[in-house]
Order: sequence, then structure tokens, then C-alpha cells
Amino acid sequence: MSSSILWRPDADQIAAARMTDFLQQVNRDFDLALANYHELHQWSVDHDADFWAYLWNYFDVIGEQGDRIVEDADKLPGATWFPDAKLNFAENLLRHKDNQIALIFRGEDGKRQQLTYAELYAETAALAASMRAQGITAGDRVAAMMPNCIETIIAMLATTSIGAVWSSCSPDFGVQGVVDRFGQIEPKLFITVDGYFYNGKKLDISDKVAAIRTELSSLEHTLVVDFAGLGQQPDEGVSRWEDYLDRNATSLTFTPMAFNDPLYIMYSSGTTGVPKCIVHGIGGTLLQHLKEHGLHTDLDRDDVMFYFTTCGWMMWNWLASGLASGAALVLFDGSPFYPEPKVLWDIADEEQISVFGTSAKYLSALEKADYKPAAHHELAALRAILTTGSVLAPESFDFVYRHIKHNVCLSSISGGTDIVSCFALGCPVLPVYRGELQCRGLGLDVQIFNEDGEPVTGEKGELVCRNSFPCMPIGFWNDDDGQRYYNAYFARFDNTWAHGDYAELTEHNGVIIYGRSDAVLNPGGVRIGTAEIYRQVEKIDAVLESIAVGQNWQDDERVVLFVRLREGCTLDDELRQQIRKVIRSNTSPRHVPAVIAQVDDIPRTISGKIVELAVRQVIHGESVKNTDALANPEALEQFRDRAELKS
Repeated sequence: MSSSILWRPDADQIAAARMTDFLQQVNRDFDLALANYHELHQWSVDHDADFWAYLWNYFDVIGEQGDRIVEDADKLPGATWFPDAKLNFAENLLRHKDNQIALIFRGEDGKRQQLTYAELYAETAALAASMRAQGITAGDRVAAMMPNCIETIIAMLATTSIGAVWSSCSPDFGVQGVVDRFGQIEPKLFITVDGYFYNGKKLDISDKVAAIRTELSSLEHTLVVDFAGLGQQPDEGVSRWEDYLDRNATSLTFTPMAFNDPLYIMYSSGTTGVPKCIVHGIGGTLLQHLKEHGLHTDLDRDDVMFYFTTCGWMMWNWLASGLASGAALVLFDGSPFYPEPKVLWDIADEEQISVFGTSAKYLSALEKADYKPAAHHELAALRAILTTGSVLAPESFDFVYRHIKHNVCLSSISGGTDIVSCFALGCPVLPVYRGELQCRGLGLDVQIFNEDGEPVTGEKGELVCRNSFPCMPIGFWNDDDGQRYYNAYFARFDNTWAHGDYAELTEHNGVIIYGRSDAVLNPGGVRIGTAEIYRQVEKIDAVLESIAVGQNWQDDERVVLFVRLREGCTLDDELRQQIRKVIRSNTSPRHVPAVIAQVDDIPRTISGKIVELAVRQVIHGESVKNTDALANPEALEQFRDRAELKS
């Protein structure tokens, strides 16, 4: 597949990029003559132990690297990176203690707050001292149901400074969804808020908090931030944030931890059962994020980085690590379309955001709303746009360059909660090809396997990683024999991580993602990625969004497409024919849905991902095991017992 180039860095940009400096230093110190990024990537894979050790030193990680870089490097799972290393995650994020801005909070209600790096250090010290006094020690779990605000970052830093383990979700989770997650990890401390703002509403969550506290029997204390200003009086066993902090504490004690001690516990989507608790290690997360921020995003102290995320999505953890690069982070909490679609772009101008991150779905919704930021905003500082969460359609690439900014590096990135980072992502010294992720991440032997487990280029297949890497999870919580962890990633191909994405490696070493492997359609034995259908359907003005699933039918599988339409539009035969024509003309006859039906809503997880598997289960009369993982579980009822699916 060939794609057009939409942006190319000029000679000055390439020369100034940290990726270029890194390549030059590798050439100097290893007596090499690597000519470009792709040669650097191949070296980093062929000599991965040298690469990761060199990366540690390049970014001047605070800690002791130890003598051994990796043990059992060829075992997946089983490799152990930096087994002798000692470090502290928070110490590396708080290395700057100056008066440069560290955090800027922008709330939906118009609130703005900021902290310098010196102030962030002081606030973290005050909270950590109280947590230590309460008895929180290394290895204890701290759980937070918080908005994306400054206090959440402080709480994570205080937790990790002690060597305790951080786990978070957003306050829009339901009681059972929170208990299903935090109940498994038995936290000592629960941190939350009185309420939050969304879409113009102030939402009181005090009843939810009380119900969760009752269910979490391991809790010793609860800490509540007065975020919504409801002025509630704390119950027994509950403290207000301001009352809890020890303002006499002026310095932080950073507990040295092993490289592979737990840092974060994150969760699978949980739509097929109770969520799996994925445990990420301290050193691997830090090294990987330093690489992705410093080299792949070219982040430094002059940057202002924003990512539209909640604390229930791994992009919050990814964003927070930007502190290690000394950048200013912009935190936003609320609806990105309230009161108008311009809200995030106003913030981008006002805060001089240079790296703007969001979801592919947000860009699609912006285009459907016919809002063109370039017509209303200067975006003078903006140099990079990052997107993830779902596949970024080629048409969305066009929208960015036509209607946001023509001279930005648009980096579609892909990885996930499983590695709290990316397998494929951006690169400031490479061109942007329409519809493609720019490159595979340094140190990761990412390939596309066909059905026989052979690497292929220019063909669709399974996205895999053939070598071990430091940010692989250290395991699943309460999975003592490691069997669930093995089954999740290593059972498909021998000694290889199978990520579960259906993808393609292009002729110029870019990556195209076609959707999740478990949602791939298979009519007549031909594998079709759902993203291939979505990008065609959503070109049609009447269609806001769609979801495609396979239905078992007459000893085969047929494609069923559900569409959500603009207000006032109805799915009639003319629109059905238009949809079929667009899909057939731009893909193949196999892609054309046998059935097209209208729905008012499409079910999605709380982090915004549509759930093809749950819809497939419903149309086959199966039960969806865990609807608490969904933001709108009631939407599933629209797919049950549809007359269109019976003939």
C-alpha cells in the first residue's frame, strides 16, 4: 500500500530533534554509522540490552543501574530487566525543583490552577508525610477515584515516593465497576472527591463514595478533595485533603525500590468478566516513557503538553510521566464539547500548548460537528498532535492538516494498557504518511505475523513483539502461577508477545492498524478489520458513528452494521444503498454489510472505546458478563432481538 506524505520535517527540525542527537551519540559511542531512524531501530532491536542500558544513561535516570542489564532475555515471559537496579519513580519525576510551571489545571467550570515544580515538590512532601504517618509503606496499594486534576498528580507522586502502588479510575465509574477493580487489590487508602463537573452539570458522588467504602473492607482511611465545592462534612474514617496534609514537612524521602517492583495496577476493559489487574513495574514504565516522550515526541523543558484523558485511561499515566522531561502538563477535566466545540482549542491558545493529545474519536466528532479550529485559533505554539484510543482514519489525517494546522507532526500512536505505552508511534525526524503510524518504537521488535506465524510486510496480520522489553507487565495481580498472564499474550505464538491488534507493516516501515483481532470479521473466511468499514461509513454526512459485528448465519458469518445518525435523519432504503455503495467502491464486496440497522446509541467503555464483542454477544442471545465496565450499558438493549437479524 502506498500513501501520500502529508508532512515532512525540514532539515532544521531534523537537526534539532533529540532523536537525531541520540542517533549521533549511539554512532559515536558504539563506533557505528547508522544513517537514519530505521537503521537505529534495527540496532536497538538487535542489541536491545545495549540499547536500554544506554537509554538509562542518556536520560540520566536517578538511581543505581546495577551490573546486570537483563537475565533470560530470550524468555517471553520470563526475562528480567535490570535485576540489580534501585530507583524511585517519583524522584525521577520530581528532579526539577525550580520555579518553572509543572502543572496547569483547566476545569469545565472555568477554574484555572497552576503549580511550579518547586510547589509540586512541596505539596507532594506534605501529602507523603501524612501517608507515612498513617502507616502507608512500600508495596501498599493506594486507590483513587479522581478527576484529572492537580491533586491526583500529587497523590500519585506521594504514593510512589513511598514505594506504594498506585491505581486509579475516574469518578464517572459506577459503584460495581470501582469495586470490581479496587476490591481485587485491597487498598489501604482511598482518595476521591466530593463531586465533579461534566457537560454543564455538577455531580455529587457522596453516596457513591459511601457505597464503595462499605465494599472495600481493606480500607483504613479515605481522603476527599473538595473539588466541586459542596462543603460536605467528613464521616468517621474520612479526612478532607487540606486537613490531612502535613504542612510542616518540607522535604521528601524517596524509598529506593527494585526496578521490577510494582508501580501501577491498571485494568483490562472488563467487558467479558471481572477486569484483569495488570501490574506495571517502576523502572520499565519510567524508561519506556522517557523514550517515548524524549525521543519519539521530542519533549523537553520548553514544551507544554496536553492529553485529553481521564484517570481511568492509561494515557493519564503516560501524560504524568512528562514531568520527568521537565515539561509543563495541562490537565483538563470535563466535556471537550461543553459549552462549545472550541473549548480545548481555546485552552491550546491560552496555555500555548505545543503537544496536543486526544482520541481519534474526538477528532472525528470535531469534524462531524463541522468545527474547524484553524479558522478560529492561532495555535502558534502547536508542533505535534497525538491521537490514540481507536484507529485514526485517513480522512481524519486530512482534517487535521486542512482544518487544524498544516505544519504539525501528526502522530497516531498505538499500544495500550497492557504495556502502559506504545508499540507503534510518532517520530519527529520521519514524514507523516496518510493513514499510517510513523514507526515502530525503539527497542521493540514489532512485526506483523500471518496465520503461520511468519513476519510479513504489505499484508494484514497479527501485531506481535518478538523480543522482551522492560515495560512488559510484571504480571497480573493474584495470578500466582502466571497462567492468566501467559494466556493473555504468549499462548498464540511461541516465545512472542501477541498484542491482539490486526495490523499491517508498510513498505516504508509505517504501521496501519485495522482494529482489534478479536473484533475482526470473517465472512466467507476473509478477515476484515472493523476500522476498514468505519472509515467508509463515517464519510457519509448522515452517519455520526457506526459499529460492525459478525453474525453467525447459515454455516458462515455475515457482516451486520449498526449506525447512529444525525438528529432528524432516518435509515431508509436510499441511505442503505448509499452506505453499501461507498463501502463496495472503496473496499471490496466482502466488506459490504448484509444487514444495516439504525440505533440511537452505541455502547462503549468508560474510556470511550466501542465494544464490538459485547454487541456480538447480545445479537447471539448471549449474556454480557460485566456491564459495569460500560459507560452506557443501557445501549446494549437496542441490539437485542432485532427483527432485521432474523432473516
